[in-house]
Amino acid sequence: MDLKQYVTIVEDWPKPGIKFKDITTLMDNGDAYRYATDQIVEYAREKHIDLVVGPEARGFIIGCPVAYSLGVGFAPVRKEGKLPRETIKVQYGLEYGKDILTIHKDAIKPGQRVLITDDLLATGGTIEATIKLVEELGGVVAGIAFLIELSYLDGRSKLDDYDIMTLMQY
Repeated sequence: MDLKQYVTIVEDWPKPGIKFKDITTLMDNGDAYRYATDQIVEYAREKHIDLVVGPEARGFIIGCPVAYSLGVGFAPVRKEGKLPRETIKVQYGLEYGKDILTIHKDAIKPGQRVLITDDLLATGGTIEATIKLVEELGGVVAGIAFLIELSYLDGRSKLDDYDIMTLMQY
């Protein structure tokens, strides 16, 4: 299935010059969403995944149906102050400043094989921070799966030591 036909390109959003890749038109098509999810599930099965982890919010949209299909759990990575129990955190750089991501301290057991999911690989900063959280808890990043990769932003170069799967590239 050509998934690109289900992604809507929105010109000049959120600012002039940006061609935003809107995945909501993929998600609201049951066949396309199922196909994309099934492709990631197939990849994850080969990696013998114990747990799926995804950063908010689109990592939840991708990761939860994958975890459900695999019969494994899902652990959310959220911005600071959003998780109710004891967390660990990592600070990471944004284009104009810094942000903090957190995960529950007990979300991952040492040695668990983790699949990280998100909608988009752009500069790689969010996923790099998510990897640090997983590894700090003793998890093994067995794979990382994205719907879309913006290859011209070279986020993959920050993730050289990891196995990456993307369904579409721009």
